[in-house]
Amino acid sequence: MASLDIPRLEDYGVFPSTGFLPSELPLERLPQDYYEPWEVLVNNLPALILTKTIRAKIDALPQLSTEKLEDERQWRRAYQVLSFLAHAYVWTGHQPSQHLPKQIADPWVATSEKLGLPPVATYAGLCLWNFKQIVPNPDNLWDLDNLTTINTYTGSIDESWFYLVSVYFEYKGAYSIRAGLEAIKQADRGNVKGVVAALQALAESIDHLGSVLMRMEENCDPHVFYYRMRPYLAGWRNMAEVGLDKGGVFYGDEVKPRAYAGGSNAQSSLIQFLDVLLGIKHYSTGERPLPHASEPPKAEASDNAFMDEMKDYMPGNHREFLFHLQRITNIRSFVLSQDNGELTLAYDACLAMMKAFRDKHIRIVTRYIVLQAKKAPKLGSTSTHRSGLAKQKKEERGTGGTSLLPFLKQCRDETGDPAAGSWGQRILSDGVMRLSLSTPNPINED
Repeated sequence: MASLDIPRLEDYGVFPSTGFLPSELPLERLPQDYYEPWEVLVNNLPALILTKTIRAKIDALPQLSTEKLEDERQWRRAYQVLSFLAHAYVWTGHQPSQHLPKQIADPWVATSEKLGLPPVATYAGLCLWNFKQIVPNPDNLWDLDNLTTINTYTGSIDESWFYLVSVYFEYKGAYSIRAGLEAIKQADRGNVKGVVAALQALAESIDHLGSVLMRMEENCDPHVFYYRMRPYLAGWRNMAEVGLDKGGVFYGDEVKPRAYAGGSNAQSSLIQFLDVLLGIKHYSTGERPLPHASEPPKAEASDNAFMDEMKDYMPGNHREFLFHLQRITNIRSFVLSQDNGELTLAYDACLAMMKAFRDKHIRIVTRYIVLQAKKAPKLGSTSTHRSGLAKQKKEERGTGGTSLLPFLKQCRDETGDPAAGSWGQRILSDGVMRLSLSTPNPINED
């Protein structure tokens, strides 16, 4: 019997020690003098946004091509620079711009096509390729206490921390990737003890990822996030309420507008890796089938289009890695084929940790977006400038264009549906874990 085709991580731009982060620090600045006009603007972006001169400065840029970009790091840096400039152009001012000038639209489209990404600010450009060391230390590249961002919109500590927590999250996720692939390998060999050990390690690593996520509150203030940072992370889809045409944004000389979702944690390849690995299936909001039903899902229950679409917002090689994983993942089928309580418990523990992680994510979203939106009418001066999403009268959609809490709550609830044991099915699918909480929690209220 032929063994499974376990992917070699490096073939997909994934690394054993850094996961979906690059194996070396991102490029901080394009080395060619030719691209200096871009770099001058992006490195003074907070001041140009403050003085509302960013559009005039971008309009005055020369038309530069991408022909002088020499390697992957330079293509990534160009994509990152142009993403920051483009979103600042669209969202700075009392009204968003419906049009991006050719000076940034044309090279942005070119760099996006090269990297397999859409021309919009993505998790990759904002987080994966946007960090540097504070003090050079080649012996420890990944010390969170020695990292800062390369670029931000606001120049604030809060915005830097928001991105850096995701960087550290991805770095710590490398262990989850190794443990997950080891579980696949041991299942292919029929080694129950090996799968148990790998799943136990995976459950512990997912639990740690939840702790990393909660560090967001250390240095990122919800008020600053909601009013100052979040507006610039939005894309061009479903943004008519905040002044952007429903068709999206015109790029350069294009006669048809483009509509893209904005940056979203759903664009993290690590989160979708864990879903695929464990057999967690997501459906369109409101179409979740009854868990553990004897009959298959109804025909109208469709896969979650948003989650599937978010794969298109990941770097092309990372997306191909997930597609490879989908073809070979065997963990849940192996667990169900064995009558082994320890194996079942280890698998269900992974699902429990994933569900707890998603509960923590909902808690963050509640504090940073939902509660801020409720407070909005009572906060700030009436003359304070608000742009984009900060002008919303009520919180309905995230930067990715989705209805926030219904989407996130269903994703959380679906996480427990594949549970293999009868006890796990009852605990993870019936919501006992949430219902047993002793204190009121707004994230559990419908």
